Amino acid sequence: MAKKGKRLDDAQQKIDRFQYYEPREALVLVKELAGAGFDETVEVAVKLGVNPRHADQQVRGGVVLPHGTGKEMTVLVFAKGDKAKEAEQAGADYVGGEELASKIQEEGWLEFDVAIATPDMMSTVGKLGKILGPRGLMPNPKSGTVSQEVDKAVKEVKAGKVEFRTDKSGNVHVPIGKVSFEPDQLEENFYGVMEAIINHKPSGARGQYIRKVSVSSTMGPGVKVSAQKAAAVTAAG
Repeated sequence: MAKKGKRLDDAQQKIDRFQYYEPREALVLVKELAGAGFDETVEVAVKLGVNPRHADQQVRGGVVLPHGTGKEMTVLVFAKGDKAKEAEQAGADYVGGEELASKIQEEGWLEFDVAIATPDMMSTVGKLGKILGPRGLMPNPKSGTVSQEVDKAVKEVKAGKVEFRTDKSGNVHVPIGKVSFEPDQLEENFYGVMEAIINHKPSGARGQYIRKVSVSSTMGPGVKVSAQKAAAVTAAG
């Protein structure tokens, strides 16, 4: 544990904690400071000017990253009949109905990254709320995981779709790739996420929407990003 602390401390010494970096500069720094023995995930954290306790200020959505997440996603689909066949053909790893719900409820089986459901299956899936909800696995129409278009939903997840939602403090945390990605790839994924968050600005939000932004790797320190530059989504392309 002490070794990890020293590594993190050394990395923090290389960051000017009073500086707000350009997005690309920050991402390059994150790559340089990543020193774990595995391909760390790079994440963007955004503090939004919203109060999630109000229904009209909650932010939730999804976006397909231009260069994917660097992780192969395991997809479960709750569907039956033709929609089940559609899901299988689209590349879903697990497809089923009540039997999958029972396996989750009775055995605690959770060997999947994303759950998708057709609307007619939500009466079955709804019973799993206490299990899937806290883990961020509950299908939701706002994120596109409750849909009749299961073919599209599965292919988007497999192509690198990520979901985002505000926590109780109005923060959003979204993975944007791996430290092995090229700076251009991370930057394009970063702006893709920022654009999606901005496009999901709730009607009830007042004042400055993008308050704070930072990027970090799994085991690395956070690097502050200029909120103004981060919100300039057209800068990426």
